[in-house]
Amino acid sequence: MIGYLKGIVVHQDIRSVILDVHGVGYKVFTNTTLLDAQTTQPIEFWTYLSVRENALDLYGFQNREELLFFELLISVSGIGPKSALGILSVATLPNLRHAISTGDTSHLTKVSGIGRKNAEKIVLELKDKIGEWTVENSTSASGEIDALEALKSLGYGEREVREALKKVSDISDTGDKIKAVLKLLS
Repeated sequence: MIGYLKGIVVHQDIRSVILDVHGVGYKVFTNTTLLDAQTTQPIEFWTYLSVRENALDLYGFQNREELLFFELLISVSGIGPKSALGILSVATLPNLRHAISTGDTSHLTKVSGIGRKNAEKIVLELKDKIGEWTVENSTSASGEIDALEALKSLGYGEREVREALKKVSDISDTGDKIKAVLKLLS
């Protein structure tokens, strides 16, 4: 099984990248937009290899935490790798954890192919696996949601704001987070 890759991006499109690892090009499906990645700089992915009858697909994640959450999502019956990747692309990890722990299905139903019943099934099956949500993490997720809404009201697109919020996830103060995202988006 391929668990980790480090190489240079030689091609990218909306859903995947071709990663050159010592002369071998791996197609890695990802929810990450790498538009700002230098093609000469190595990039690394934690990967999940999906084995099907007619395909071997690699799914790549920027960190191990995203990979583990992806594996939790595909453990729910009826949720495949592409749906799980779609879920990870609509919200940040803290927001998804907060939504699942509180029973909020609004983030999940934004994904194509995930209706209300599947979203409720995900919440039901993963609520206990996610564990208790601490007050600090809950506040952080709430601040991220506030930052997202504020930036959307300024006219920025939801997808570009979510990508920028992922890059400044280490900032805890909502106001500082908004300022940092505005700098990235300008």
